[in-house]
Amino acid sequence: MLHATPMIARLSGYVTAVPTPFHHDGLHGDAIDEQRFARFCDGQIRQGVAGLVVCGTTGEAPTLSPAEQDRLVRLAVEVAHHRVPVIAGAGAASTSHAIDLARAAEREGADGLLIVTPYYVRPSQEGLARHFAAIHDATGLPILLYDVPARTCSGLEIETIARLAALPRIVGLKDATGDLARPARLRRLLGNDFRLMTGDDGTALGFFAEGGNGCISVTSNVAPKLCTQMYDAWARGDGAEAGMLSALLVKLTRALFAESNPVPVKYALELMGHMSAAVRLPLTAPAEPTRALVADAVARLGMGCVRPRYRLAS
Repeated sequence: MLHATPMIARLSGYVTAVPTPFHHDGLHGDAIDEQRFARFCDGQIRQGVAGLVVCGTTGEAPTLSPAEQDRLVRLAVEVAHHRVPVIAGAGAASTSHAIDLARAAEREGADGLLIVTPYYVRPSQEGLARHFAAIHDATGLPILLYDVPARTCSGLEIETIARLAALPRIVGLKDATGDLARPARLRRLLGNDFRLMTGDDGTALGFFAEGGNGCISVTSNVAPKLCTQMYDAWARGDGAEAGMLSALLVKLTRALFAESNPVPVKYALELMGHMSAAVRLPLTAPAEPTRALVADAVARLGMGCVRPRYRLAS
């Protein structure tokens, strides 16, 4: 059934959903900090993550211009240099717009696409099936469906996922519903080849236990080694070790979702010296209680929490 590139066809483990770093030095405004983006992507790969997702929710894709998205995909592809797959977010409320984004990502060398259900318009299941089928037919890249109804108000039903999985280049699902009954049902229905990736860091270990292949993660931005060690322990059958490592991540994950993603994770990465915490409107800097939660969680994990190296947006 699957004709994906080998890296996507075997996708498993922790794949980092990469934030988009912006300058915040008074000189460049909120232009993309390409140097820090490239350095951060390389660091994630060196610390063992299984792939990179760029221009997704964590990357503030709705605020990026098409030219910015093209550049980010190209930079990630150049940095990855075939070490891990680069999966480009290409979702939109309009099918034609999503096709344009998907084709652009393909031109820039992406290994696969992550396509979120159309937001705001709330299509029927038939509309969703046709939307994804149209994108599939317009590109040659493997596609991961992305189901996150809390953000889109548009969810994929099991039957619709199965219908789409019959298409040769729809190879998996990022499931951010937090519903741990779904992976086992989908695994029985779709077999072992279909990639089941959770998008809910808080229930990742439970998702693996129910047949999941991995996690497209926010938390791995901050703790990539810990996340990959947790998955590796599970994969080799060491449930006790995996459970212990998962417990270590609980406080961090809760802090990273204290406000809308990626506001807290970018603050954490600022504390660690990786990038500015700046976000684009309508997102704003984290509130003081969130800053305290994030700083405490990062410090407790010994992630090198330092004095912020950037001035936070007001």
